[in-house]
Amino acid sequence: MYLPNHFVWGTQTFLMGVINVTPDSFSGDGLGQKNDVVAHTLRLATKFVEAGAHVLDVGGESTRPGNKPITVSEELDRIIPVVKALADHVSIPISVDTSKSIVADAALDAGASIVNDIWGLRQDPELANIIYKHKSAVILMQNSSRPLETESDEVLGSRYKSTLYNDFLPSIRSDLEMSIAIALNANIDKSNIIIDPGIGFGKSVNQNIRLINELDYFTEIGYPILIGPSRKSFIGYTLNLPVEERLEGTAAAISVGIVRGADMVRVHDVKPISRIVRMTDSLVRYM
Repeated sequence: MYLPNHFVWGTQTFLMGVINVTPDSFSGDGLGQKNDVVAHTLRLATKFVEAGAHVLDVGGESTRPGNKPITVSEELDRIIPVVKALADHVSIPISVDTSKSIVADAALDAGASIVNDIWGLRQDPELANIIYKHKSAVILMQNSSRPLETESDEVLGSRYKSTLYNDFLPSIRSDLEMSIAIALNANIDKSNIIIDPGIGFGKSVNQNIRLINELDYFTEIGYPILIGPSRKSFIGYTLNLPVEERLEGTAAAISVGIVRGADMVRVHDVKPISRIVRMTDSLVRYM
């Protein structure tokens, strides 16, 4: 079970391994199409833990550009058996990637201890209360994407169209501060809040690159920062590579993100990125 002092921020960069139990993940690693999802998940989770993951993030609904929303019932059917199995088999915290209060409530009952909300508590007004009830942690992501406004390339895949910002970085910060205020107003403990500037969600290639390179702008807010550049389209469009060939680009983005202040990174390729993280930490946090 997650406790506020489980992560000692500033001592190292923590690694979150992505477990998609969807059939339509953008990254091509969705386990939802497998015959025995729970068994496949446990094998993957075991590999992640052995490779150095500190958190497992379970998602049951794809957030890929142009994704079709699923019902609460569908999301529960995908997530809850997996969370229960993981809670019985791994000793690291389990995060549930959802924006639905009913799903979060059930997942936290099943053994999860972190809610990773891509809408920063601004989609379901009851979600903050559920998180407070369970005394769980929450990841608040900035998201200005419009799910139906996407563009696609045959090789590079789909991406969200960029949002028009009056002032890019201050706008992102303002949105994050609004989500933090919602959390604090629901009496969620400050020590249980993590922020995520939302790489890939409603941002152009150049804006995503700027977000990583100027990540230290958000350290002033005073909360630990998570970033999730793994396999994202801005890497593909920069290097002209399909999703299955974006490991090196992901590694570069994560390494620079750590230098700029990231405290946690969310990745698909845990083993190689764990080595990148440890090496970068040895350079950045050597004191």
